Amino acid sequence: MTNKLFLLLNQDRAVSTAAERYLLVYMIAVLVIVTTLVIVFFIVFQKRKNKLLLDKIKQQQEFDEEISRTQSEIQEQTLKHIGWELHDNVGQLLAYASMQMNMLSAQVADNMKESVNSTADVIKESLREVRSLSKSLNNDVILNIGFEQSITNELNRLKRMKFASAELHIKGDRRELQNKKHEIVIFRILQEFFSNSVKYSEAKNLQIKLNYLSDTLVIEASDDGKGFDIMTAEKGSGLITMKSRAELINASFDLYSKPNEGVKLTLKYPF
Repeated sequence: MTNKLFLLLNQDRAVSTAAERYLLVYMIAVLVIVTTLVIVFFIVFQKRKNKLLLDKIKQQQEFDEEISRTQSEIQEQTLKHIGWELHDNVGQLLAYASMQMNMLSAQVADNMKESVNSTADVIKESLREVRSLSKSLNNDVILNIGFEQSITNELNRLKRMKFASAELHIKGDRRELQNKKHEIVIFRILQEFFSNSVKYSEAKNLQIKLNYLSDTLVIEASDDGKGFDIMTAEKGSGLITMKSRAELINASFDLYSKPNEGVKLTLKYPF
């Protein structure tokens, strides 16, 4: 009797232990499933969140690019209009003044001719500068003669105005840019650099290098002016404009300067 009772108790304990094991396994399985679902939900949520953030960033970038492109187009139209005004109005007035001075030179006394001729020469030089400037502001002219010739013309104009030397050096086999409008953008960036050199650098020499590589056009513009500390200098509208224009054509932009070491601009335009 005692043996039977002992066997029954052992069987009950075995059944109870098996049930506990099954329950434990069941709870562990449920816990694993719930944990897996939570992890999957979290991953899906993060992916959706990241996708929304990326979409938002992309939309903002596209919006910024469109704003920059619109601003650039407005600036080009404004420069073109100014170029026309200089050529058609100011240029015509200076041409008329030059003609009047030539007529006056033939009528004045000999002791006055030198002064009149000197004034006539100044007017003629002003007329040439106005016409040269009007061409550099008109993007149709830049596209027609090419941006290399436009750079040369601009450097020649600056040399007459201020600089002891202003030279363009070309290295490598010339290649066409993938978009003709990009030539205008590069030229405008260089124009902004020239303008800053004229206004702030106190430089005597300008140098532009165009290096045509197999997949990249490397453009370097440098002056020998007083330079500045680029880490502490205030970021003006000129620098912002140059950077935004470079971004429009997917070109890398780097400006280097130190006090008394001039300024160097490097653009890398991918073909």
